[in-house]
Amino acid sequence: MILVYIEARKGKVKKAALEALSEARRRAEELKTDVGAALLGSGLEAAAPEAFARGAHKVFLLEGDALGAYSAQAQAMALEELVKEIKPEAVFFSATAQGKDLAPRLAARLGASLASDCTRLEIKDGKIEYTRPVFAGKAFLSFRLKSRPQLASLRPNVFPLLDTGRKEGEVVKKTAAVKPDEVKGRVAEILEGKGGALDVTEAEVIFSGGRGMKAPENFALLEELSGVVPRSAVGASRSAVDSGWIDHHHQVGQTGKTVSPNVYFAFGISGAIQHLAGMSSSKVIVAVNKDPEAPIFKSADYGIVGDLFQVIPPLKDELKKLLAE
Repeated sequence: MILVYIEARKGKVKKAALEALSEARRRAEELKTDVGAALLGSGLEAAAPEAFARGAHKVFLLEGDALGAYSAQAQAMALEELVKEIKPEAVFFSATAQGKDLAPRLAARLGASLASDCTRLEIKDGKIEYTRPVFAGKAFLSFRLKSRPQLASLRPNVFPLLDTGRKEGEVVKKTAAVKPDEVKGRVAEILEGKGGALDVTEAEVIFSGGRGMKAPENFALLEELSGVVPRSAVGASRSAVDSGWIDHHHQVGQTGKTVSPNVYFAFGISGAIQHLAGMSSSKVIVAVNKDPEAPIFKSADYGIVGDLFQVIPPLKDELKKLLAE
């Protein structure tokens, strides 16, 4: 069995988790094995049909007093208990902030190997071969893991969703043996950002700005673009974030978030290697910069040498026309 950790927030399953589940099902069919989905917390039974639709053969619902609010320690302990019981061949996570937090903890508890931030999985000689970017995205490393179970986190927006057409299946409810007094760290409060903006890691289109935006109020131009395009978000380079022009959760790059949208617009971003490390896996990259020698153009599929303040208004108009058709 391949077990997939299903990340959920406020009872809603994250798209990245369903992508990992879909890829697990595709590889499981080649390996002729089953797929299990692990949902940890309370009130998540309603999410089971979506897990079956995306590839799960069996859904494990783990509940307990210690699993109310997210705690990496509590969830790692609960997952360790489940893994030792069902003995899966592999355990997959989505490479979100939560997945990157939880997967290494579980790997340490199990003494297992972890393939992090994978962008491709293949079955060769009956074994899973993992591929992930290295050297800030300049090269790709393909390898196999010797441990059992194998642990891997899969980059969001890379693996397509699968629709099995199923909505029902076997649901196994379990009470985790983790006790609240065993958990050293607890989430006291979650401070959410303003509005319901889509996280850049889940966006299909990203409008990202750098130092070329010149001032914090100019990021409103990118927000307007994002308001036109469904499932889009506003991103930023580290220089823009360090200047205090936009919040850190928008930052894309080596010290920010790694994204893989269908289209990545880079406005006024020079293209430092640290930024490219976070967005080089985008399917299409469009760069707008006044400097024709900007490094970003070497990675871009389409480039516009010009003033971004003259490019954005007509771009917004054209996007409105296109989406209205």
